Amino acid sequence: MSVQLNHTIVSCRDQQQSAAFLAGILGLPAATRFGPFLVVAADNDVSLDFRATSGPITPQHYAFLVSDDAFDAAFGRIRERQVRYWADPGQSRPDEINHRDGGRGVYFEDPDGHLLEILTRPYGSGD
Repeated sequence: MSVQLNHTIVSCRDQQQSAAFLAGILGLPAATRFGPFLVVAADNDVSLDFRATSGPITPQHYAFLVSDDAFDAAFGRIRERQVRYWADPGQSRPDEINHRDGGRGVYFEDPDGHLLEILTRPYGSGD
């Protein structure tokens, strides 16, 4: 068997809000309940399992490789919802997208400060 990422746990304050935010921006189906988690499933059989906490949340980075059409749709939802976005992970280039490796990418934060990214080309895949 090959090694594949199956799921990761995402700490949040409000499961409904955080799971709905991610699913809504990415155009994924609504989250489903699995025990104490709200699960958002991506198209490659990887899920983000949201778990509420009252303790400190350490912001994490989650990057999603998407098609050009999915990027256009997600980026449209980011702008429509007036979510702040940046071209870089250091958040020094606001209101821009990047064009690394001949693709497009953008960074934005979820309600708990996790830095999310959508990109159309994997890093290092440029010509």
